[in-house]
Amino acid sequence: MTNAIARPLLGCIADDFTGATDLANMLVRGGMRTVQSIGIPSREVATGLDADAIVIALKSRTLPAAEAVEQSLAALAWLREQGCEQIFFKYCSTFDSTAGGNIGQVTETLLTVLDSDFTLACPAFPENGRTIFRGHLFVQDQLLNESGMQHHPLTPMTDANLVRVLQSQTALNVGLLRYDTIAQGVEPVRAKIAELRAQGISMAIADALSDRDLYVLGEACADLPLLTGGSGLALGLPENFRRAGKLRDFDVSSLPQVAGDEVVLAGSASVATNGQVAAWLEAGRPALRIDPLKLAAGEPVVAQALAFARDSNQTVLIYATSSPEEVKAVQRQLGVEQAGSLVENALGEIAFGLLEGGVRRFVVAGGETSGAVVQALGVTLLQIGAQIDPGVPATISHGEQTLALALKSGNFGGRDFFSKALKQLAGGAQ
Repeated sequence: MTNAIARPLLGCIADDFTGATDLANMLVRGGMRTVQSIGIPSREVATGLDADAIVIALKSRTLPAAEAVEQSLAALAWLREQGCEQIFFKYCSTFDSTAGGNIGQVTETLLTVLDSDFTLACPAFPENGRTIFRGHLFVQDQLLNESGMQHHPLTPMTDANLVRVLQSQTALNVGLLRYDTIAQGVEPVRAKIAELRAQGISMAIADALSDRDLYVLGEACADLPLLTGGSGLALGLPENFRRAGKLRDFDVSSLPQVAGDEVVLAGSASVATNGQVAAWLEAGRPALRIDPLKLAAGEPVVAQALAFARDSNQTVLIYATSSPEEVKAVQRQLGVEQAGSLVENALGEIAFGLLEGGVRRFVVAGGETSGAVVQALGVTLLQIGAQIDPGVPATISHGEQTLALALKSGNFGGRDFFSKALKQLAGGAQ
């Protein structure tokens, strides 16, 4: 960070930790100096922030809607105090939400407080295979509800029609901004938005089949007080500020090296993370699986994991990742909430124990897991560095103890992600 403190241009509210780093990664790629705060920064931290974009990471995706709204409003108030010119509400590229929300409720409230009557909702991320066509979300070549997301233990997505999903979460009218309008460019999109507003539409799902579509949407919506979507929609936002002469050129992705031991922690049950765990095991690398049933029975699982890591002379993987069938079997015995919290708390305790033992580089898979780990480690502020895989940057923490972290959404990353992330965290900027 530099001595000349700049007022942030873009203020972002993310509904989980890995979603926040995903968005921050996209902004860094666009040339915005970006910091990520774990929760709302303290007054002391706020006075020293020097960034073009600030991303506040909440853990609100699976909270009751009223709590998610309350936390999001507090984040909005803080960002407005810093002078942010535009607000971005970030959620998952698979539009994850519980049966009761929270995307629609949070968006509706943010619109009201910002005194705005319209915003877009676009979770598309083509680089990671998430596209939207005629309002339907695809993951690679499959509809959302056939992609494996229908088995998600916390936010099962059983409907690919995002207009219908969003409309079920808000009293405002939801419409569609179709691909054929977006293909015509910025001005036709602006004209269509004006038409939708005249029809009383307050939120519009935006189709997006390619990065070009996202750049068009970003430019067309430069003047909207609020945008919502996945990280892909942020592709075009840095250029808006650059075009206005507000963005300076910096090497935004360079991070210092962090010495110390390393570990991989995985709690996600997603298809991608299952593949990454399998690749690690196939390579014959040391790994220990956390059993939630043993945790529930009071067995010393955390102590066993710490001993396993301490006694190994290699980098270890400690994981709770399992198949959807195994997850459901555990949930039937323990309940969905208890099964998840047991694993998250255990991985957080393990992370803290490893920190005390000298681990300084952490690769973490899963949004809920990442939230538990960074809280256990006492991390409150991250500087965002270069991309490891689409949607996942390297980061370092600011504070008394400098740590290197790669916080990965469960659905992101190639099969070799763990080894790639460890290599990049060990080598600093790539």
